[in-house]
Amino acid sequence: MSNSEGAYLGIDISKSQTVLSIFKSNMEEPVTVSTILGEENYSIPTVLAKRFGMSQWFFGDDAVKRARVKEAEIIDDLYVQALRNEQVHVDGQTYEARELLVIFFNKLFSIPGPMAALGEIEKLIICVEQVNLEVMELMNFIVSSLSIPSNRLMLIDRNECFYHYALSQKPELFLYNVALFDYSGNNMVSCVLNRNQSTRPQLISLDVVNHGELSDNRDESFDDIIADTFGSTLFSSVYLVGNGFDGEWMKASLTRLCKGRKVFLGKNLYSKGACYAGYTKDGKRDWPFIYIGDNDLKLNLSIKILENNVMKFFTLIDAGESWYDVKGECEVILDGEPEIEFYIQRPESREAHTEVLELSDMPKRENRTTRLRIEASPISDIAVSIVITDLGFGEISPSSGKCWEHTISIK
Repeated sequence: MSNSEGAYLGIDISKSQTVLSIFKSNMEEPVTVSTILGEENYSIPTVLAKRFGMSQWFFGDDAVKRARVKEAEIIDDLYVQALRNEQVHVDGQTYEARELLVIFFNKLFSIPGPMAALGEIEKLIICVEQVNLEVMELMNFIVSSLSIPSNRLMLIDRNECFYHYALSQKPELFLYNVALFDYSGNNMVSCVLNRNQSTRPQLISLDVVNHGELSDNRDESFDDIIADTFGSTLFSSVYLVGNGFDGEWMKASLTRLCKGRKVFLGKNLYSKGACYAGYTKDGKRDWPFIYIGDNDLKLNLSIKILENNVMKFFTLIDAGESWYDVKGECEVILDGEPEIEFYIQRPESREAHTEVLELSDMPKRENRTTRLRIEASPISDIAVSIVITDLGFGEISPSSGKCWEHTISIK
């Protein structure tokens, strides 16, 4: 199957719910998978249940039902326990939570309907509330267990999914600002998307505010939040996501929302946005926008090298790339003092500052007879771990095996 025919799978996963969408280049928009054919049953409980006395597993709503009638024992905090790399005790046996989450993913991929005709996975985009090292390690374990190449995994947070979703709609829906209200948990969270149309590409910013819990009069409380969020600014569209919007409690607030703007209610925005993000970041379509999110590197990291008698900068790490998805490496010959000078620059600044890493206890050798490997691995969006290894210089200068480690960060 050619790359153009591969499928983009967007999975929005949290401790309570999971939503799965699929996108291919021949589709107008992503399709969200329902566990019940013909119904829009998109929210899948992130749970497994084991049938008593048998190695049979159920997931989602089926797991909840089996546990309710005492056929199986349920595992409620599956995702949280997998993140913590804990063990799970169920039906008198002990399992690794991560291994059970692999079973959950396998069940997801076995849902009848669109998944049956899935074909090759071009990219698996996992959307979570916040990307961190624990999430990265867990999802790398999951894709390895599923025999999915690690370069086909992409991690993304919900804010960035909203950014990709909102700007993948018809232009009239983002002519002015766009707002998202997320009522997935106990708190109401707003996210306002702003476009700077004077830049090329257009610079996108997201203003996120946690408004806390709504009062007993949810309608009135939400109406006040809408008024504070909108002010006198023009909005083209508003998106409502989360189980908190279920029911018919919105009266005055809904009237305010719908004045002069389109309003959409649903539970699959993040998984669809994840599909769009994977497709866009693979360069499959023009994207005249740029957004540096919480998970994108906030620094450029370079060293100076002499190549063909010309002094130039060699970039190890580029700002704007996902910090968990990029590494830099090069080999150099040491010329002069046993030290390496690094240049650190914020993407919005023309100024760079330097940090010098001294290679203490470097074996004494003639000049230009020491080869070094420099490896740069981000550990957050503002910090990069540097490892420098002495490779020696062939038979002239055997490697000492020494390594020097350092962390470079911006405050």
